[in-house]
This record gives sequence, C-alpha cells and structure tokens, in this order.
Amino acid sequence: MKTQRLIKSSGKNLKKYVSLFALACFGLFLDSCKVKETDVTPEPPKEDTSPANKFSADVASTWVEMQLKLTKGTAGYTPPVAARAYALGGLTMYESVVSGLTNNQSLAGQLSALTTLPKTETGKDYNWAISANAAEANMMRFLYAEVSRPQAVTNKRIIDSLEVVLKNANKVGVAQDIIDRSEKYGQSIADAIFEWSKTDGGHEGYKRNFPATYIVPVFAGAWQTTENGLKTPMQPTWGTNRTFVPANQEMAIPNPITFSNSLTSPYFGQYFEVYAINKSLTQEQKEIAVWWADNPGDTFTPGGHSYFIANIAVQQLKVGLGKAAEAFVRTGITLNDAFIGCWKCKYKFNNERPYTMVRRTIDANWKPFWPAPPFPGFPSGHATQSGAVAEVLTNFFGNNFAFTDNSHVGRVKDINTGAEFKARSYKNFNQFATESANSRLYGGIHIRQDNETGLAEGKKIAKNILALKFKK
Repeated sequence: MKTQRLIKSSGKNLKKYVSLFALACFGLFLDSCKVKETDVTPEPPKEDTSPANKFSADVASTWVEMQLKLTKGTAGYTPPVAARAYALGGLTMYESVVSGLTNNQSLAGQLSALTTLPKTETGKDYNWAISANAAEANMMRFLYAEVSRPQAVTNKRIIDSLEVVLKNANKVGVAQDIIDRSEKYGQSIADAIFEWSKTDGGHEGYKRNFPATYIVPVFAGAWQTTENGLKTPMQPTWGTNRTFVPANQEMAIPNPITFSNSLTSPYFGQYFEVYAINKSLTQEQKEIAVWWADNPGDTFTPGGHSYFIANIAVQQLKVGLGKAAEAFVRTGITLNDAFIGCWKCKYKFNNERPYTMVRRTIDANWKPFWPAPPFPGFPSGHATQSGAVAEVLTNFFGNNFAFTDNSHVGRVKDINTGAEFKARSYKNFNQFATESANSRLYGGIHIRQDNETGLAEGKKIAKNILALKFKK
C-alpha cells in the first residue's frame, strides 16, 4: 500500500516522530482528562420519610452485591447481556417498593411496552424489605438459575439461601399475613417484569453472543479479527433491541471521522496517537487501563463496575431502602439503554480497532497494552455507559460526591501486564467516567474519537432517563 511505503521510507525517523508526537498528544490528553461540570442540575438532597425509607438499604445493597457476583460467575454474561440484567434487577427492586414511597410513582406506562404492573391491596400493610427480597430472589432465579448449564444449580442454591437469610432478618415481629402478602406482591412484580422482558430482543442473550450466521462486512477500515482470534464479533444485533426508555430508541446516530490512508488525515492521526501513547505508558496509566478493563468472566463487566459505584453511594450515604431502589433502577435502565445505543452505532459503521490499523500502516509487530475486545471500535462502550451513569448519579446524589472505588481490591496483579489493582478515588462521578473512557486509550484499544463520542452520547441517553417521571 502507498501508506505502507511512506511509513517504511520514514523508518529512520519513526522513533523521533513517536517521541515528539507522544509529547504533543500527552499535553492534549491531559486536557481531555480534566473533569467537566455536568450539564444537569443535581437534585437537592431531601429527607423522605416514606414507609419504604424506614427500612435500611441492606436488602437492596446485598442483592446488588449478589447480582454482581452471579454475573461474574455465569457464562455468557457479556457486557450488553449483563447491562440488561442489571436493568431488570433495578426495575424489579424499585417496583417492589414504590407503593411504599409517598412521593414516587411506578414506571409502568412510561417504559417501552410496559403498560401495567401488579398493584398492592388498598388499606393493607406491607413489609417493604420482605417485598424487595422476594422480588429480587425471583428475578435472580429467572436470570441466573434457569439457564441450561451446570452453573445454574449452584446459582439457584446461592439465591435461595440469600433469600432465606434476608427474610429471616426482616420478619422478626412481623405478622404472618403481612409477610405472606409482601412476599406474594414482590414475586408478582418480578413475574410481570420478566414476562415483559421476553419481548425486548435480549431474552436469553447469553446463548447467542457470537452468532455463526452473522456475516462480517468487508471494506476499507472495517473491523477484523484481532489478536484474540475471534472471527465473529459479539452481539452484532444487540443494537436492535428495545430500549427501556422510548426516546432512546429514536436517538440519531453520530458519524465517525472518515476513513483515510493519508498520513496527514485526522483518521491516521487518531490511530497514531494510540500507538504513540502506548509506547510510553506510565505505571499509573497501566493501572488505570487494567482497573477499568472489567473483562467478562474475570469481573462483573463494565456495566457492573458502574452498578458497583451506585452501591458505594447508597452505602456511603446510608440512604433508606426506597431511595436505594430508585438509585439502582435509574442506574440499571441507563446501563441497558447505553449499551443498546452504543451497539447500534458500532454495527452500523463496523470501525476497525487500533490493532488492525496500526499493524497495517505503522508497525506490523505492534500489540496494544490490553487485548482488544471482539467487536467494532466506534464508539467506546466504556465511555458511553460510564458517561451516562455519571450523569444520572450526579443528578441523584449531587456533583460533589467524593468516593473511593475499591471494586477490584484484593485481586492479584494482572499476570500479563504486571499492573496492580489499587483502589482509586474520585472527587465526583464525572471524574470516574472520564477515567473509565481514557482507560481504553491507555489500553490501546480505542482512539480518542471513540471515547469522546461515547461520553457525549452517554449524556444524551442519560437526559432521556432523567426525563422519566419518578415523582408524582
């Protein structure tokens, strides 16, 4: 190729160019890492003395922790599949207690095709912790214990055991009729939501992550098999799934920069930047790349990382059960819709990863710091979902919520890169989103455009989530 001849002819000066370019890019990169203020005005904290908030958030937080573990340990829960599961878990939790929230209302009638849900009996008492416990246990069994694999048996045993433990902890001094009524109501909520979920396009998505019938498009700049060796990309039709929020189904798709072989083109420049930065990664940059990698099977996936952060906020602020449930439904719905929007864009353009482009035009022996995931690059899923979640959590908990993310503390250092898993601290949610996005550039698997577009699209998706009427 013409580009290859040009690169080879300048081979003597390549190291010089890399060094100079890396310095220039690093300055730009530092600017891009600055935390930008959210466009959303945070809700002022309000004391809510609703019946559901008289219960602690322990039931909600414990089930979130359990779902994160189930996602990590259950085969087939790739990032899009996991995001959908978190959304269903969050929605189930919220709807199982919303009748105990004085100022809140159900999302039935607001979410796509969800017209109605079971209602409580007028004038009857409910124990909202028991209701939430029964609802979550039922939904977790649907999602993780009714799959046709040996892991399902273990999952069911774990879910059943946790349900019993939490029920026993919350039933002391509660009349049996209230216990029975609360459990029945929670179970009916999970039944109805799961039935609704079967028609969204993602039902049992864990069975078809890599469809053999999918034909990978071939054109200049198209995604190709990367160093992981997988020839079929992950979930190529996920972008056609039904979003939870109708407005997110109609969002316009952003365009990537135009493919070009010219050494002076924006296209070439963005891929060269990845190559240059990967040549001189600092130890902290390596740790950031590994901290946010969140590979399925090894972790609870990127969406799970955001769900974990929502749980940090819930626990740190010691909110009540009702507020916790609202935080989780907001976060879960955001994750689901962010992955659908991102995947729709990925498979419209099928953009190549840095590994392919750099090897073709710059360095035939180059490998990114972190292995490229098996699906197209534009835009970044990490950036899209973390940008969206940061916007939603900022609106809910405020712009000055400082926290420490200890999600991976205790893991031994990464065997392939030697990077350590050290807790990371942030001044606000936007800072975590920016770092999550930048981690993919450090990893050598996304160009700057992928991250910037992902963050921007994530904000748009979040605004549609925030337009839902959670309050009466």
